Amino acid sequence: MILRSDDTDRERSTDEYYLDILSSMRWLGLDWDEGIEVGGPHFPYRQSLRIARYREAAHRLVAEGKAYYSFETPEQLEGFRSEAQAAGRPPAYDGRYRVTAEEAAARMAAGEPAPIRFAVPRPGETTFADVVRGDVRFDHVQVDDFVILRSDGSPTYHLASTVDDVDFDITHVVRGEDLLSSTPKHILLSEALGHDVPAYAHLPLLMGPDGSKLSKRHGHTSISAYREDGYLAEAVCNYLAILSWSPGEDEEIVPLATMAERFDLTAVSKSPAVFDVTKLEWMNGVYIRELPVAEFVARALPFVAATLGRDLDVAEEEVFAGIAPLVQERTKLLTEIGPQVRFLFGPVEYDEASWDKVMTKPEVPAVLTAAAERLAEVEPWETAAIEDALRSVLEYLELSARKGLQPLRVAVTGSSVSPPLFESMEALGKRRAVERIAAASARL
Repeated sequence: MILRSDDTDRERSTDEYYLDILSSMRWLGLDWDEGIEVGGPHFPYRQSLRIARYREAAHRLVAEGKAYYSFETPEQLEGFRSEAQAAGRPPAYDGRYRVTAEEAAARMAAGEPAPIRFAVPRPGETTFADVVRGDVRFDHVQVDDFVILRSDGSPTYHLASTVDDVDFDITHVVRGEDLLSSTPKHILLSEALGHDVPAYAHLPLLMGPDGSKLSKRHGHTSISAYREDGYLAEAVCNYLAILSWSPGEDEEIVPLATMAERFDLTAVSKSPAVFDVTKLEWMNGVYIRELPVAEFVARALPFVAATLGRDLDVAEEEVFAGIAPLVQERTKLLTEIGPQVRFLFGPVEYDEASWDKVMTKPEVPAVLTAAAERLAEVEPWETAAIEDALRSVLEYLELSARKGLQPLRVAVTGSSVSPPLFESMEALGKRRAVERIAAASARL
């Protein structure tokens, strides 16, 4: 696997995007054997550093009569397209306004800039066996004499990509089906450059759940955003892999190494794949729950620190490690963890929606008062003893667990959503737990 950068589009090829791609590839565990930052026999691996090579290839094709300097005017090209459309023909420019080589040389010598177009053989057709889509045929009336080198000397995608494929001995080109119409151009260029044509496989595009092309309204469209939102690399990689491909045996949760063993490009479906964030979130939860607790703690700590705006000290890390298994079993995203455990590492912050929903009920003052009295007597301060004390409060006040424990959850954690109450109180400590119940009473 070679990693190269198609970065001739200066507007879109910023350092930010470049580094984001490298970081995302490494995060997903998709390592490359040769290329950017790894090196290899075909250095450099950035197209922006290979401009001279592309120009040399274009000029060679001109010298061999396989390409030509193009002096067509915009008016001529527009007139051709309008005429073709009116006649029901494909509006693919067929080189009819091409000047002679002598005229082209004279105009170039006079300093007139001109792009270079590839001369598509006419009549003719290009056929190839797409690994995913099967046999594909393009009549050359559908393929225009396309520009390979712009008048400013910069290569187009078609030239740069194909020259790289030739120079790097690429055997397989796997890409989206939106580039299918480019393939005859790349095949013709490969043949003109005297190189074997690689195998092509065009993958179906990703769609949103509503059936439209995947876009930002369906969720993030960059890998790094999912990383920041608390997804595990293993889950993202697994989910992406099963879009339009099945690892077999009715399995969906499959490690990368196993998928690599089973993968067969010919088994990829031609049908569009639906990218469903809800399913990805479910899969992420499965992966999180399967982590060893120590690994879960290590992955969660940065997200807890981000919520608090600071790192945990050693003692706080031990507290978090103690309650981590209870958080892990109900977590789908790592970003959910910080808000759940924030109450352990700073002053309580009441969620006003939880307060308004829970703490305004008539039985709440009696619950808080009775709980504070019973809890003050609990020794040792352990989950089982805390639960016994609070169950006795429920019995004394003749309240259900929902009515009696939810006010205590909000008082102690600030929210109606938190890790299990009794374990949370043990982790918080007796003094702070009782103080928070008293503070909630005072706030009432």
